[in-house]
Amino acid sequence: MAVRTSENKKANIYIFTQYSPSMPRSILNEYSTSVDLTETGQRTLKIGEDNPIRISSGHRILHHEGKCSRPHGHNYEISIKVTGTLTEEGWIVDKGVVTDVIDEWDHRFLVQRGDPLIEAFEDSGDRDALVVLEDPPTAEVMSVLLERRMLEAFSDNVSDVSVSVRETGELCATY
Repeated sequence: MAVRTSENKKANIYIFTQYSPSMPRSILNEYSTSVDLTETGQRTLKIGEDNPIRISSGHRILHHEGKCSRPHGHNYEISIKVTGTLTEEGWIVDKGVVTDVIDEWDHRFLVQRGDPLIEAFEDSGDRDALVVLEDPPTAEVMSVLLERRMLEAFSDNVSDVSVSVRETGELCATY
């Protein structure tokens, strides 16, 4: 049965019969089995493959000869592959842990230790908006550091992490 609305759009109406003891058992009961999740082997969880996690961060490459030496920002797109065994909860890793690690850099300014901007941020009272790295804050370095941070944050069932950081439509670093 279809019903026309005032905008001439169709709406589907479904009629469900009342449950009766003579009806067959549910599919859930017929196909439900117990599985030892820790024995399912290595699995790979892809996060952000088709819809990347996006963060906005500023940076500058202190010793660069070109325009990247100036403070500027990007809308980074990050995707992650996590390999490991399933936990008792039924996942390799809680996506919330992944986003917690990435969010540490969202709406922050990334600089290399020794950059004079550090002092400027501190003097302005914005030290909490700064992330100081030992290496230049390139997409390549970001992917390595994010992978390391995630491995530290994840439980022992995780065996491998690969992080892709897309700085622009033309530049994507994967470690």
